[in-house]
Amino acid sequence: MNYINRILFSLLSVGLWMGPTRGQEIEPTWESLAANYEVPQWFVDGKIGVWFHWGISSAADENRPNDGSHYGRRMYSVVPDDYSGELGMSETLTRWHTERYGHPSEFGYEDLIPLFKAEKWDPDALVKFAKDNGARFIMPVACHHDNFDMYDSFHPWNSLNMGPKRDTLKEWKAAAAKHGLKFGVSTHLYWSPRFFANARKYQKPGTPEWTLFNMDFDPRGYASQDSWNEHWYARCWEIIEKYDPDMFNNDAPYPKLGSGKGLGVKLFTDFVNRDLKENDGKQTVVLSFKDASVDRSAFTYNLERGGAGEIKPEPWMWATDLSGGWFYRATAVNRMSIPVMVGNAVDAISKNGVVMLNVALKGDGTIPENQAAYLTAFGDFLATCGEGIYGSRPWKTFGEGPLKVKDGRQGENRQDFSQQDIRFTHKDGVLYAFVLARPTEDILIQTLADGGLLDREIANIKLLGSDEKIQWKRSHDGLQISLPKQLPDALVTGFAIELNQ
Repeated sequence: MNYINRILFSLLSVGLWMGPTRGQEIEPTWESLAANYEVPQWFVDGKIGVWFHWGISSAADENRPNDGSHYGRRMYSVVPDDYSGELGMSETLTRWHTERYGHPSEFGYEDLIPLFKAEKWDPDALVKFAKDNGARFIMPVACHHDNFDMYDSFHPWNSLNMGPKRDTLKEWKAAAAKHGLKFGVSTHLYWSPRFFANARKYQKPGTPEWTLFNMDFDPRGYASQDSWNEHWYARCWEIIEKYDPDMFNNDAPYPKLGSGKGLGVKLFTDFVNRDLKENDGKQTVVLSFKDASVDRSAFTYNLERGGAGEIKPEPWMWATDLSGGWFYRATAVNRMSIPVMVGNAVDAISKNGVVMLNVALKGDGTIPENQAAYLTAFGDFLATCGEGIYGSRPWKTFGEGPLKVKDGRQGENRQDFSQQDIRFTHKDGVLYAFVLARPTEDILIQTLADGGLLDREIANIKLLGSDEKIQWKRSHDGLQISLPKQLPDALVTGFAIELNQ
């Protein structure tokens, strides 16, 4: 069966499936998906996931200039020989690539693949490390904008055929199952025809590279090309059918209702319907993407590098990057400090969010030390305060304090928190209060004043991670907690406030 026929066969197979029963299946509309989509408990209870960005560009020279994690796009920028002005990111990378590897016409993106060997990649050890530091699910990238599949794909440019010569999704999933973690996948495929627009001038018909660089699709008009939208659907559906993920994250646009004949919402509803069919009508999977224009009841919103100003009515995902660049680069710097990252995570959870921390693996498959330090610090916090995180829900209000988190994607907080910044969660009749900076004096929580939102009496207060007896007093000014004699070695201090029934 040739390449095109396999795509058509995949589409035909999908079209024949009708869901659990005609009366129960979700229709391929946003309205039907919004009315039926239910976030599974494992996701809302688990709170913490690790995203893994890893691929061809991970193996490029680690000392390369900033490429914005789009090495394959930026290396093909046009740089006039007589250019004397200030170079932009793309022009700088093109010149660097030419000096380091050769002109893009002679050393293309495809020539980086043999450098991507994954010689030290140990998914079992990586998943165990993620679990030991608090993760309850993982989400490796299945395909980025560079059109290279990190699994055994019908698309010929994949990690089993070349580079690592391994089906990385299969091995990630096996490791997740071994360690009891849920398994997600992330695809960034949709706009790859535009991603490689500047590489087109170097391609020749009849070569294998013709397929990698999406030469059969219009780099500007692909969104209304039936051939591309069907190809996208087939690539995504293959991931779903072959790897049966617990979570599917579409980190790119998708075919729209008009120009794309609704293949986007069709894929998403087919994914959920497939799950309903296999689980007696109960949804067990998570569908996530970044389209702010769609009803948030229809999916789980990926609020990448952003934040929430208030408690959101639907669970959402705060996705951030620990590397400073999504894909590994030795000179990348994460401008969010470790204490701020932990504080931001607690802030997100207090507002009905779930945390997804991205790790950018090296080309050899190992975690850089600076990123491991972020995960370890977060794991230390969870080891002390996890009882107020896992399985918790937002309280009546998210908290109090002077630091205001911007609402929306991008613009995530990088400012230091103070001990006046306090966030709440609750679980099993216990209210948890988290002080987002290490306190140096008595703690005053104004929200918990007599006559305020807390309409029950406090029976006892415990310092999470300690047996020290806590002294406290509640008045019309607030709940005052005396500074403990010894604080646990954690970046955020948590208190369990036990209430009278």
